[in-house]
Amino acid sequence: MTLTTDNLFYSKRLKMTPPRPEDVQTMLQWNEDPEYLRNVDTDLAIPYSEKQLEDEGETKNKEVYFRLRTHGEDTLIGFVVIHSIEWNNRCGQLAIGIGLAKHRNKGYGTEALNLILRYAFHEMNLDRVGLDVIAYNAKAIRSYEKAGFQLEGRARSAVYRDGKRYDRLMMGILRPEWEIHNQIHTEGEHA
Repeated sequence: MTLTTDNLFYSKRLKMTPPRPEDVQTMLQWNEDPEYLRNVDTDLAIPYSEKQLEDEGETKNKEVYFRLRTHGEDTLIGFVVIHSIEWNNRCGQLAIGIGLAKHRNKGYGTEALNLILRYAFHEMNLDRVGLDVIAYNAKAIRSYEKAGFQLEGRARSAVYRDGKRYDRLMMGILRPEWEIHNQIHTEGEHA
């Protein structure tokens, strides 16, 4: 499959960039949003300190981390990472977060997913990308499905929030599935 873009790090409205020192102040605002903290991780919703945010995104062998920014305004809106990479198996896990509520529900998540999957399959040469999501996060699940992810399993009653138990869903996409899905959607845009 041939790349259909001139820049591996750009989509229509977004770009993937390395962390910048000035990002920390914006990310401190994300920490004040309990919905963000509770959807981005299954662990306790504890805001990161300024020092922890400064260290986030340090390149490691087992992950590839990007910050998400808009093109025109260069506004930091989120992050995306392929982590827990097993190079020998050509597999990795995906995590994504859109920080402020004003940037959610605008299609940025789906666009960012397509961008990082293109990077994962074409640049990193992975064959499989997986993720897990809390069952109550319906918007994220829809976005993952729009990008071609399929439900692969569930850890029943794995997350406890507000006195209720929730399943943790495991989803994944294989490179051939993504290529077919991407081709269908690209052809649909040009029709």
